[in-house]
Amino acid sequence: MTARVTALGYLRFTATDLDHWQDFGQRVLGLMADRRGDDRLLFRVDEKAYRLEVRPGERGGVTTVGWETRGPAELAELEARLTAAGYEVTRPGEAVAKERMVSDLIRFRDPDDCYDHEVFWGLGTSSARFASPIGAEFVAGTEGLGHVLQVVSDRARYESLFLDVLGFRLSDHIDLAPDLAATFLHCNPRHHSFAFTPKTGNRPLGVGHFMLEVTDLDVIGRAMEHIEDEPHRLLKTFGRHSNDRMVSFYLLTPSDVGLEFGTGGIKIDDETWTPTRYDTAHFWGHHSVDHH
Repeated sequence: MTARVTALGYLRFTATDLDHWQDFGQRVLGLMADRRGDDRLLFRVDEKAYRLEVRPGERGGVTTVGWETRGPAELAELEARLTAAGYEVTRPGEAVAKERMVSDLIRFRDPDDCYDHEVFWGLGTSSARFASPIGAEFVAGTEGLGHVLQVVSDRARYESLFLDVLGFRLSDHIDLAPDLAATFLHCNPRHHSFAFTPKTGNRPLGVGHFMLEVTDLDVIGRAMEHIEDEPHRLLKTFGRHSNDRMVSFYLLTPSDVGLEFGTGGIKIDDETWTPTRYDTAHFWGHHSVDHH
């Protein structure tokens, strides 16, 4: 398998209040905002022109997950593999590529019909130096934006899509219950860029959370203090994961999508890495917060 996804490139959201998102993103998370008119809010975390995009909507949510590959040959090979696997793949064309600030892209619908996947190459780099308004430094670059965790209806279908078609590799599993395991997949040294867990109870299908990683624990601590002013935004308390060793907490973004904000995640070396299983997701902390 020569062509594969190499990183999580960008995420696109809707939100009811872009002004609030802009303030929150800068003040709490340390993102660098780039406001383009009334209907487009971009955030940077590194040298790339953007990594997060927010558009107005009647409600918040994830509309697009953008995956990076190396070039036009790889994009064509992935398109062929997706089509062979039964996915309806479209080429949105030059206008969409220009809006996304990429050289070219393909698009297909998520197997659970929750959002669009876009595979692209050549995401634009900004000539303006990245400058976080609070001095945060993000772990991004060639490792991409962070990760996405999704609640799915069919484990085998997502394993096939991400491992067999898109070229991800298995990091590990976490056994959450006797018949319930979360699967963690990587496409570069970041421990995981995509993870999924089968649907249980009343958890809705789709993106459960996305993750942003910074290099400094103090940035996480200050963000937690900001969330104390908006307690309804706290989803899970401060804690440490068993598999990627990330120290983090979970909050609700102004797009009503969960965010894991963390630091200290381990790296994977495919030459030496052996997938394993964990009996818990957390060494300590990460207690769910009930606001009812």
